[in-house]
Amino acid sequence: MGQPVSPAGSGHRFSHPGALTIRPMRADDDLDAELDLRHRSFGPMDGAARQHWLDEMQARIASDAQYGVWDGGELIGTARYYDMRQYWHGRAVRMAGVGGVKVAPEARGRGVGRALMAELLAVLARRGFALSALFPATAQIYRSLGWELAGGRYQVEVPGRSLTSLVAPDPQVPGGLAEASGPVLLRRVSPDDADEVVAVLGAVHAASRDCGPVIRDSDSVRRWLADSDLFGYLAPDGFLGYGWHGSGHREIIVSVLAAASADTARALWGIVASHASVTQVVHATASPVGAVRWLTRDPDVSLRMDKQWMLRVLDPAAAIAGRGFPSAARARVALRLGDPDLPGNAGLYTLEVADGEGALISAATAPSGQSPCAEPVGFGPRRFAALYAGIPMATLRAAGLAAGGDLSSDGMLDAVFTAQPYLLDYF
Repeated sequence: MGQPVSPAGSGHRFSHPGALTIRPMRADDDLDAELDLRHRSFGPMDGAARQHWLDEMQARIASDAQYGVWDGGELIGTARYYDMRQYWHGRAVRMAGVGGVKVAPEARGRGVGRALMAELLAVLARRGFALSALFPATAQIYRSLGWELAGGRYQVEVPGRSLTSLVAPDPQVPGGLAEASGPVLLRRVSPDDADEVVAVLGAVHAASRDCGPVIRDSDSVRRWLADSDLFGYLAPDGFLGYGWHGSGHREIIVSVLAAASADTARALWGIVASHASVTQVVHATASPVGAVRWLTRDPDVSLRMDKQWMLRVLDPAAAIAGRGFPSAARARVALRLGDPDLPGNAGLYTLEVADGEGALISAATAPSGQSPCAEPVGFGPRRFAALYAGIPMATLRAAGLAAGGDLSSDGMLDAVFTAQPYLLDYF
């Protein structure tokens, strides 16, 4: 066992944030101290959850992705990140998902959390991530460092009986739906299928031109598929992961149901529906425009936002180059970016979007005479993150998050960044 964390009211006086030690955690660090922080911050864990926590901690430590804050010999704060790919209009952008941010109760209010997040922000930028996302318990610290509200994680609730008889497809009409292609080939998955699950999910998000969903690396997916309480089914163009929940196991939790075709969507929902005789309610993490709301005969599918998440642009040029855009949208807009915490991002740029692709060209490197003459639209990091996530310019202006430009530039920005971003994962 390591040194115990000083209890609240013990009279301990923590150092100034500048005197704290912030570094990646190592295999020889005391994990019991981190477990104590986790317990006090988020509540107790049962045996299965504790094993999952230990597996994730070891994986994060092995990849230098688990950070700690020490005051002297005491661990008083931690945070971690995951190397992910986030889809924006069907194209994957490298994104760091930040989670597990916590500070010992007796050390809160002293700048420890902000010091930890400022260090992690710099680390993520150095390691080449274009974006970062997180689920905030409180927004103040994250907003002060450039994260901003971007989208939601949505839950749908469906009575089990509603899945037993889905609405039939519309009959074929000229230019309408194609005939069904026949039975969908489904099979149970095991941890050995992690690479294929990753590939299929990526293909579905690309084909659906999704905005927001993320995919973890194959090792993380392999650990997830090893959970004995998870049931997974794979199709050539879809994946279902679900499990039982609740007292008496009368509820089902669908973690992910992604399908690129109508036949596969019906086949995967059919797997869930096969439990309808013993299932009162199905809870599913889903897109806010997921197909299930149009598949049930009665309008008894409820939708709610379960959590909000925040986005941070770490590398504006890479974030724009990696993102997909509507193929018919065009833009050429002058932008002035400011970023006090990542000053290398600041400057005057030209945003150019055409044929589904974009580029952010620095005025310092653009050929002479190729910069737009119009007044640039000004964005700080919070403003630019919100724009990237598809928040309309009228909303940004009403919130004081945009300056400069005109109606023409606003219209172009709205057209190219239009999105309804959502996350299925939670980290």
